[in-house]
Amino acid sequence: MKKRDSFNNKWGFILACIGSAVGMGNIWMFPTRVSMYGGGSYLIPYFIFVALIGFTGVIGEMSFGRATKSGPVDAFGYACETKNKRKLGEAIGFIPVLGALAMAIGYTVVMGWILKYMIGAFTGKALAPSDTEGFAASFGSMASAFGNNVWQIVALVIGIIILMFGVGRGIEKANKIMMPVFFILFAVLGIYVAFQPGAIEGYKYIFRVDPEAFADPKTWIFALGQAFFSLSIAGNGTLIYGSYLSDNEDIPAAAGRVALFDTIAAMLAALVIIPAMATTGAQLNQGGPGLMFIFLPALFKSMPGGYIVAIIFFVAVFMAGLSSLINLYEAPIATIQEKLHLGRKASCAIIAAIALVVSICIQGIVSGWMDILSIYICPLGAGLAGIMFFWVCGKKYVETQVNTGRDKKFTDKFYPICKYIFCPVCFLVLILGIVLGGIG
Repeated sequence: MKKRDSFNNKWGFILACIGSAVGMGNIWMFPTRVSMYGGGSYLIPYFIFVALIGFTGVIGEMSFGRATKSGPVDAFGYACETKNKRKLGEAIGFIPVLGALAMAIGYTVVMGWILKYMIGAFTGKALAPSDTEGFAASFGSMASAFGNNVWQIVALVIGIIILMFGVGRGIEKANKIMMPVFFILFAVLGIYVAFQPGAIEGYKYIFRVDPEAFADPKTWIFALGQAFFSLSIAGNGTLIYGSYLSDNEDIPAAAGRVALFDTIAAMLAALVIIPAMATTGAQLNQGGPGLMFIFLPALFKSMPGGYIVAIIFFVAVFMAGLSSLINLYEAPIATIQEKLHLGRKASCAIIAAIALVVSICIQGIVSGWMDILSIYICPLGAGLAGIMFFWVCGKKYVETQVNTGRDKKFTDKFYPICKYIFCPVCFLVLILGIVLGGIG
């Protein structure tokens, strides 16, 4: 039997998981929500939910993957095999796998935008429009149906080439470069922004504590949604990365580091974007693609050294996006390998062909595409993985897997918290997303 690919060391795995977690949610959503929902009053519940999800769902998915040494389909199948229902488990396991593929396809469209703006930052074209309306028109043209084919294909090819090299030589090596570069570049931007006139008002805005915000349910709901989606639990990417992990690794410690660095990334984004907006007296109430491709480029153009700032920003964003993209594609690629018994390159080629066709066709509707996935499929996948691991596999199995590689036993409270709090929270996120039109 061919030896399963794996990460070469602990930090390779951790950086890959950080890469999967650090993405557009940290950059174009987190700063906006900090701004809109009370600054420090939002950060407190956000930190609470990061701790809850990091030390339940993230540990659970990593442990489930490592225990079964497989992706979601075979992992779910193994869980249900204990009840003589393996085929049912495998069928359910295709839900998070197809969700990962669909999310990756949508993310490919976004990566095409980012790549175009990154190259445009070097050539000057990204900052060419004269005003906000010009930036909006430029983005609207790019984000329309078939409006960015070439750069989108290039972004997909870059991601697939990395994936073709496998886990140790591809995913791990790429993240060992991309994640340090991302953090260094955003730290540089943070220092630069700190010296701009008016930036202090942005810091005051971030760390203000508004007692009324604590009483607003939306503060807590959107903090939960941000933490949930930022940590990339969906029954696919974190689970598949866990499957490549050695039995010698301490998963709770690794999960803690992933949650910590994901939070640092989100805070760095807030500490760059909110004070930068404050230098112009603008209040940050626009999130999503509009923030990144319209308002921030317009802001960069007005700043001293704005062209350099734009280059640094879009290179860092490209690194964060690419690391998330390869994580999303890994689960479907691994599933092709496992179920069809194909080689790595052939599996990558099949997924790339599907992604190429579908991503080109959804350019004009990608926003609605991603909304459906984040509202329905991601929390459902996380909830199903939680049920399989914590409810179906049972306490003894879970505690054995979580404590593998540890010097001392993890807390006895882990299992009941996961079973009776984390699993219901997944379905709460699903329900709240449906009711409110998305909270991630």
